[in-house]
Amino acid sequence: MKINKLDLLISIYIFCIAVSELMGGKTFPVLNIFGYQLNSSVAIFVLPIVYSINDVITEVFGPERTRSLVRSGLIVVALILLFSLLATNLPPSKRFEPNEKAYDAIFTTSARIAGASLTAFALAEFLDVLIFVRIRQKLGKSKLWLRNNLSNFLAQFIDTAVFMSLAFYALDKPFGNNINFMWSLIFPYWLVKCFMSIIETPFVYLGVKWLRSENDSKSN
Repeated sequence: MKINKLDLLISIYIFCIAVSELMGGKTFPVLNIFGYQLNSSVAIFVLPIVYSINDVITEVFGPERTRSLVRSGLIVVALILLFSLLATNLPPSKRFEPNEKAYDAIFTTSARIAGASLTAFALAEFLDVLIFVRIRQKLGKSKLWLRNNLSNFLAQFIDTAVFMSLAFYALDKPFGNNINFMWSLIFPYWLVKCFMSIIETPFVYLGVKWLRSENDSKSN
């Protein structure tokens, strides 16, 4: 059974987006530095993969192909948001009534996460492709590691700052409390993303070679 390599990458891309939307509302402690708790969303394990796939597809197929993928990802996020709103507003059957509060609590949060992610994702994904392409125009096809990491670092900072602010700002808490908590999320989350981007750099090279091999064989 043969699977097209590009189809597989796109499937992983959509999986990462869906998981981050549905499960990204949970935060967990990363480090405690001098009594200051640094936190992260569980989506940290999948979001860097999204940016790496962007760079692999841009390198092999060009920026327009990646922008099409990003637009498709935005549609997925929007559909998750809309379906979450529909599902949580429908009345439960008698059999499901005991679970309704827990269900609504989880997926109402997912709706907010999806809304925040839709905004952050749109800004960061297109920025990632733009920076990657601009650096390639300046340097040519060399230094893929620089294009991959620099575009990821900048785009992921925008993504992290916008997403965390929209997803986790608590209207029932004081501004100062929110700022402290936001910073405890944004800074370590961004640093971990950057670290994971660096770790994934060899896989970007392998991904480009792997995807290009199938594309070249089709051309021949």
